[in-house]
Amino acid sequence: MRFADALAQPGLRAIAEVKRRSPSAGDLRPDADPAQLAAQFAKAGAAAISVLVDDRFGGTIDDLRAARAATDAPLLGKGFFSTEEQLRELKEAGADAVLLILSDLDDATTTHLLAFAHELGLDALVEAHTADELQRAMALDAPVIGVNARDLSTFRIDRAVQLELVSRAAGDRLVVAESGIHSRAQGAAAELAGADAILVGSALMQSPDPQAKLRELLSRPLVKVCGLTRQDDVDAAVEAGADLLGFILVDKSPRRAEAVLDVPDTVLSVAVFVADTTETPADLIQFYPDDGGTVRGREALLLRDGREVARVLDEPWQERDPEHWSIAAAADGRVVLAGGLGPDNVHDAIAAVHPWGVDAASSLEREPGVKDHDKVRAYVEAARS
Repeated sequence: MRFADALAQPGLRAIAEVKRRSPSAGDLRPDADPAQLAAQFAKAGAAAISVLVDDRFGGTIDDLRAARAATDAPLLGKGFFSTEEQLRELKEAGADAVLLILSDLDDATTTHLLAFAHELGLDALVEAHTADELQRAMALDAPVIGVNARDLSTFRIDRAVQLELVSRAAGDRLVVAESGIHSRAQGAAAELAGADAILVGSALMQSPDPQAKLRELLSRPLVKVCGLTRQDDVDAAVEAGADLLGFILVDKSPRRAEAVLDVPDTVLSVAVFVADTTETPADLIQFYPDDGGTVRGREALLLRDGREVARVLDEPWQERDPEHWSIAAAADGRVVLAGGLGPDNVHDAIAAVHPWGVDAASSLEREPGVKDHDKVRAYVEAARS
């Protein structure tokens, strides 16, 4: 399968990167074996594998050859390329795609290299770091655009800017979010912004088990703990491994939070509203359009910047519906399953529905609005088992 075709498959895809060192972080994995890692990444579900061939990253063209011998997965040759000779060498070493960095290339050179790559049968990942570079990539009609969160001059990571640029680029082209992704929630944030894939290098190379780390980043469902009102409970949910943290900003709710509390950037915050919304610092909004005659309706929209990115399917308020899981399993698009979930049944619910996310609140409490930390840990563990 070609590189671009692999990224176009349903769901969030990953390009797993082999690199021994980083100019910003220094040595990451000096003894990295590209053949071994390439095979492991392919087995763990990588759509493609990026191989650094630049000596500034501890790489050589032989690393690409070794990876090619170890896997049939699409390979991206990564480095700083500006000539036909470099692209030809990558192709001969087994690359399926080449990285073209707009900060190093003018439009004329990029256009020429795109055409030459096409002649060679190579796909190209055209990388942008700024709004101006993104506009250039779109004007060049690059079929695959990478948005790098790392400023190559300062090495600073700015994921907020990256997500904004990803959302601008998404549409009739493939978009890859590069750099700055270390958790499932950060990958999901890129996905919800419109990215088709994430490129992950440092997080994998720094992990004791790169293969397991890749599986973790791609695994679904995401796990949400909702009805949080205390910072102590937020911290416990983060420590347990929750991906999304929900804060109910509804006056009638017994779990009403005064505000969206502080969360680390490895997770996503979700503000929950019924019938109306107000501005909050939350990453996402969970919006029940009507109250269902009580506190909330049966279905909510998960919104990012006012755009629907998923649906929350809930049971009728304070009722049991034996068909709830089967109805949710038949729903299209991203589904967050809610309603009566807890440590005892979330594993079975996931097996029946295969949702994008799961959501629990009251089953994890000692009293309304106060979480039982043991139950939170058991719920997250069961959801991930």
